[in-house]
Amino acid sequence: MNEYELEAEIAAYYARGGERERLSRNARGRLEFARMQDLLRRLLPGDGLDVLDVGGATGAHSSWLAADGHEVTLVDPVPSQVAVAAELPGVTALVGDARDLPCEDAAFDAVLLMGPLYHLTDREDRVRAIAEARRCARPGGTVAAVTINRSAGWADWLLFTAHGIDRSISAEDSLRILRDGDLRHYEQDMFTTAYLAHPSETAAEFADAGLAAPDQYAVQGFPGFLPDLENLIDDDEARAHLMDGLRVIEREPSLLGASNHLLTVATVP
Repeated sequence: MNEYELEAEIAAYYARGGERERLSRNARGRLEFARMQDLLRRLLPGDGLDVLDVGGATGAHSSWLAADGHEVTLVDPVPSQVAVAAELPGVTALVGDARDLPCEDAAFDAVLLMGPLYHLTDREDRVRAIAEARRCARPGGTVAAVTINRSAGWADWLLFTAHGIDRSISAEDSLRILRDGDLRHYEQDMFTTAYLAHPSETAAEFADAGLAAPDQYAVQGFPGFLPDLENLIDDDEARAHLMDGLRVIEREPSLLGASNHLLTVATVP
């Protein structure tokens, strides 16, 4: 494939298949999915685009992007996930690494990094992945990347503890992760090795990859941590009001870090 290898614990986590239903199994996942659709449909640079979905897993986003009329190529380092994505209508799926994409220069109108940055724990690797996305995007095209915010792990610990759910991680470790962002697979059983970033870190990494002054959007915002989110997501009127409000606050600098996920977007010069 290339010189890079996916960490064994990350490969094992995704090979188990638990992530395949993550965006649909509960209210938090459904909000994340709905917001990502809403954001990308507003931010992609047109219709009928050539879109590269890097780290696209089994194609949760590739599927609806193809249904929207885009030509979608998915790249993922886990062969079992690529095999599932390859069955999706309108999606070409390839095995590959975000740091060394198996794609030509300037081949896509939009390149999406919907997961790779939070599994690349070294800054050098994250910058390289963003630079690879930039290489594969055409001038005037869009590069968009998702990161997990630094506060997310600690906020999850509070939420799960309040509901009496064992998160298999101590309060002390949750504070350490809040300080340094370094989450390791052996510290809990609900995710795997990841780096939790400050919004400013991701903006600086974009700049170092040749994409200065990107725009940033809180995906779920602080409502994503509400304990009774199901009551909002499953009520049509409340859901519409929630989505309207999130569009109002999505770029507020003081609230960017108060969201489980952040979307950073830049236009290729």
